[in-house]
Amino acid sequence: MKLVERFISYVKFDTQSDELTNLTPSTPGQMVFAKALEQELHEMGLSDISLDENGYLFATLPANTDKPVPTLGFIAHMDTAPDMSGHDVKPRIIEYNGGDVVLNEEQNIVLSPEQFPEILDYVGQQLIVTDGTTLLGADDKAGIAEILSAVEWLQEHPEVKHGKIRVGFNPDEEIGLGAHHFDVEKFGADWAYTMDGGAVGELEYENFNAASAKVSFKGLNVHPGAAKHKMLNSMRVANEFVSMLPRWETPEHTEGYEGFYHLVGMEGNVEKSTLTYILRDHDRARFESRKREIEHLCRKVNSEFPGCASAEIKDQYYNMREKIEPVMHIIEIAKQAMENAGVKPKVQPIRGGTDGAQLSFKGLPCPNIFAGGMNMHGRYEYVPIPSMEKAMMTIVEICKIVAEK
Repeated sequence: MKLVERFISYVKFDTQSDELTNLTPSTPGQMVFAKALEQELHEMGLSDISLDENGYLFATLPANTDKPVPTLGFIAHMDTAPDMSGHDVKPRIIEYNGGDVVLNEEQNIVLSPEQFPEILDYVGQQLIVTDGTTLLGADDKAGIAEILSAVEWLQEHPEVKHGKIRVGFNPDEEIGLGAHHFDVEKFGADWAYTMDGGAVGELEYENFNAASAKVSFKGLNVHPGAAKHKMLNSMRVANEFVSMLPRWETPEHTEGYEGFYHLVGMEGNVEKSTLTYILRDHDRARFESRKREIEHLCRKVNSEFPGCASAEIKDQYYNMREKIEPVMHIIEIAKQAMENAGVKPKVQPIRGGTDGAQLSFKGLPCPNIFAGGMNMHGRYEYVPIPSMEKAMMTIVEICKIVAEK
């Protein structure tokens, strides 16, 4: 099975994760996909194949050299984002020659360079797109397809020497839980790479420090005809809270190393309202400051409306940079591999997080490499086929370099 065929078969599995189920994997479709991948690994002849009850799938491509070589790991996640449906994905391949791409004529859904100018970088290439009613799932099924296709390439080229290669596929990355049950000791790699980045050339070893914040407001409901000096409308107080946070420190106004407060959910009535935020910052001190600001604003609300506001803040992951800097040779190897594969490396911070961040703090240094997907988590997602091919060959080149050195 070749790269594009693999990918197209994978995206037809519905593997959206769901943070509300409190299960691992959080949705049954992820285990269905995991079992299909397990069968594929057996058919490929890999060894040490294991799929546990939590949906973590590991396998080994044995070394074909006798000299001591570090054990490498390559990791990708099986779930797709809850942001948009991953059910009944209809991928198709187009030749992109510039201009608009009509994804769905009936619903007038158009992928336009006016809104997404990066697509012009891929003029003359084949793109895999959706029909505009679902996401595509290149995040991160492109990564899975690239890893297994690279393994297959190494199997077909025994003259290319490599050490022991471990592959790992996990659930629930999109809800921040992908590394929680990942058994680093069992995986047994000296270091690893997640194939979970975006545009071709991306190489990332810095990511956001991340926390979630659930801010609740208690109100008092009274008949509106007799509410004067009695009613406390929790929705109105919640709205005031939203306006207290810095207007320009939101995702739509920030880039690079700039952090933000992101309101991702709100629900309520007069009696009770809840705001759900994610807090992000690359700098640890500013990250801690953002958490303190949420608590400060709750106290400010309570000074006017005693007992009204409360916040539950939970750290999600931290910037992996501090764990990667002592082993920067693994970044240099990835850079050289990209250049060998005809790719110009683009070292940049992740404006988000990957499983690699949490794995790095669990003792497995794990920077992130591009998988090729663009406009991820939405209906306008696409992946250029040449980007996937270069990601696959980057994996091959990493294996070659490590064995040679």
